[in-house]
Amino acid sequence: MAHTHDHECIFNFLPDFLHNDFFMVIFHLFLFWGFITISNFLIDKFTNKIVSYKNDTEFEKQINTLKLLFKSIIDTIWIVFAVMYILNMLGVDIRPLLTAAGIVGVAVGFGAKRFVEDLITGLLIMLEGQIRVGDVVEINGMKGTVEKLNIKLVVLRDLDGRVYYIRNGMIDVVINLTRDFSYAMFDIGVAYKENIAHVIDVLKELGDEFMQTEEYKDAVLEPIEIFGLDEFDDSAVIIKARIKTKPMEQWAVLRGFNLMIKERFDKLGIEFPFPQVTVHKAVD
Repeated sequence: MAHTHDHECIFNFLPDFLHNDFFMVIFHLFLFWGFITISNFLIDKFTNKIVSYKNDTEFEKQINTLKLLFKSIIDTIWIVFAVMYILNMLGVDIRPLLTAAGIVGVAVGFGAKRFVEDLITGLLIMLEGQIRVGDVVEINGMKGTVEKLNIKLVVLRDLDGRVYYIRNGMIDVVINLTRDFSYAMFDIGVAYKENIAHVIDVLKELGDEFMQTEEYKDAVLEPIEIFGLDEFDDSAVIIKARIKTKPMEQWAVLRGFNLMIKERFDKLGIEFPFPQVTVHKAVD
């Protein structure tokens, strides 16, 4: 083949038995694999350096998400270049292939609406930071932690371990539960006989104490907000409140504050409601 002499000059330091097409292909595959590995390593090192300058969880999520995008693009470029280089090394004239690929690409383009939608939507999502790896989001009724995000799809895993693969082109409305900050929401039901003003005062005291606890003081951003009596239920009156937290911390705060409410209400004798049924007996 016409390529043999050129490559023998370049790689004449290799043993004679390696100067054949099979071993040259293997050698170049390992070479390009090394280029991809080095490129990914440099991207990791560069992005980690950027993250280290700013101690911000939200910023880190955005950088890590963009890192995946850059890796995907760089890896694709290396793979395409490797295929073209090896084909050319084997003496295959790639010009007709490029021409054919262009023609096929145009033809396929007319039917590639889904791919284009996925690509454009994925790029917008990643560049705008709507979704980041590590966020908890709800998409099309499916809720979970974002494990993977690229220009084709979003991968979510829910609390039960189920994995959802969602095409970017199918994403319309995204509910991000962990963007910038979160709220732990409370619907606290007490018996009708209780003094609501007193219960609210107790909740305010508990909120102040909760912010000082060693376990939760770093998770809580602001004092508890109590909206007041929100609803009359069948067996209870509902007091609505919320606590502003760091992203991802709202569920831990919710569980921790609920436990504190239960213990304090038991101590003060504030009654939690339970379903009751009143039966009237007809008298003849």
